[in-house]
Amino acid sequence: MARATAAARPAETPPPLPPLPKRRGVELALLVGAVFISVCGYVVVGLARWHALPGGAVRYGAGLGGLALLAHLAVRFRAPYADPLLLPTAVLLNGLGLVLIFRLDQDTPADHAAPTQLMWSTVGVALFTAVVVLLRDHRMLQRYAYVCAALALVLMAAPILFPAVNGAKIWIRFAGFSLQPGEFAKVLITVFFAGYLAANRAALAHTGRRMWRLRLPTGRVLGPIVAIWLISVAVLVLERDLGTSLLFFGIFVVLLYVATGRTGWLAIGLVLAGIGAAAVGTLEPHVHSRVEDWQHPFAGIAAGKGPGQLAQSLFAFAAGGMFGTGLGQGHSYLIGFAMKSDFILATYGEELGLAGLTALFLLYALLVACGYRAAVALRDPFGSLLAVGLAALPALQVFVIAGGVMGLIPLTGMAMPFLAQGGSSVVTNWIIVALLLRISNRARMPRTEGGSREGSGTAGSARPGRPGYGTGGGPAHASGGGAAGDGRSSAADLPARGTGLGAGSWVVGFMKPAPPPPQAPDTQGRPRAQNPPPRAQNLPPGTSPPAPADDAPAPEAGR
Repeated sequence: MARATAAARPAETPPPLPPLPKRRGVELALLVGAVFISVCGYVVVGLARWHALPGGAVRYGAGLGGLALLAHLAVRFRAPYADPLLLPTAVLLNGLGLVLIFRLDQDTPADHAAPTQLMWSTVGVALFTAVVVLLRDHRMLQRYAYVCAALALVLMAAPILFPAVNGAKIWIRFAGFSLQPGEFAKVLITVFFAGYLAANRAALAHTGRRMWRLRLPTGRVLGPIVAIWLISVAVLVLERDLGTSLLFFGIFVVLLYVATGRTGWLAIGLVLAGIGAAAVGTLEPHVHSRVEDWQHPFAGIAAGKGPGQLAQSLFAFAAGGMFGTGLGQGHSYLIGFAMKSDFILATYGEELGLAGLTALFLLYALLVACGYRAAVALRDPFGSLLAVGLAALPALQVFVIAGGVMGLIPLTGMAMPFLAQGGSSVVTNWIIVALLLRISNRARMPRTEGGSREGSGTAGSARPGRPGYGTGGGPAHASGGGAAGDGRSSAADLPARGTGLGAGSWVVGFMKPAPPPPQAPDTQGRPRAQNPPPRAQNLPPGTSPPAPADDAPAPEAGR
């Protein structure tokens, strides 16, 4: 009797968990601090150079503050649940870059680049605002994956028609302006890689011929993405833009590893990168000269020709010591023509020291970590791969540039994100931050009672007990979800069944789905069915059997 009463009692649904706070006030406070630090740097440069406040301090502070406020309002009204650390980090990095360029302008009176850099920063924030306002769902980009690939190839091939600059054909110059199309192409090619790998992730991971500990996918599956990558790398090699080609190769390997969860792809990527670097460094004269400079940075001093750029960079880092010489009091102008672009990190290291470099690298690490955290929180495979790829772009750039300037690897001639002079670079970095904000807003958005995300009309995608995404150290909460209210996502929220990168899948390539536990045979020796449905007689009157979970295999899957 008691058993029948318990069976007739309806199941108690757990109370909905509180949604994540929006934290837009925290973002605004951090933006005020970022603008204040940048203005203080501008003032310190003026005091060090002229022992007086610089005349444009008010205009500089007002301009940077206005850009930060515009970006904040766009995020507040169009992406209210986005990560509150992304935008302040980008504003602070952009502000520090403007301070360093203004400081170097004092040593080059005929070439003032700070006003132009501020103008390009305005263009970047305008495009940032457009992306945040107009792009309602990042998954729309997956429809145009092949269009992005074609447009990226066109942009990369365009500089071939223009003359080379400093040994590389990577610029388009017109009407006094210069544009580097490869900066925009890296975002487009990342969208293509993420879209293609998200659509073919299962085939890449489970089909093909097994060789040693790695399963090689079939040519039909891996062929299109390899062809696009090879064409892009070949074009960049012809243009002698080896830094961007190395960046594309790194993004390709990282996303392939994340999509398949196979660590063997990392080993193959490192081997191929080493073989390619050795071949290009031996056969290409322009690259060979850089390899020689890397191997013998003080050869010019020994030959009586004076120190080269790499030697001057190493001297600048050594002169900085622990806390630096102070803004405006270094001698980085001795580096030469690339002191505002390739070697701007040497100025930063000399005048702010090891402590300043550590803080700078932590800012970049924070930017990358926010992107990875958004990727982990999403169960949308395309969004997860896109977040990983976009976050890996600045990570790889910082590694390549810092390693080249410090003499760890040969110099490749790339731009330090947000820090170096370059309009194309700063605009592209603002677009990357806008896309990461859009993805993080989707990841942190609360669910309604029916399981759909607030304001999206699609089903939510959180599992109970999934790792949180809160920015204040607390867990991320999701209320409701699915027909049974267990937080599972519906088919409307995923491009295909069983392709999510959630807790039961390879979130970022570190986890593999566990096999179901073995079931004990019944009394007649037959194996028990996996997850048998509840009996109809044990359900309350007037209720129907619960529907299977969205990520459960179909009944005919094993036939």
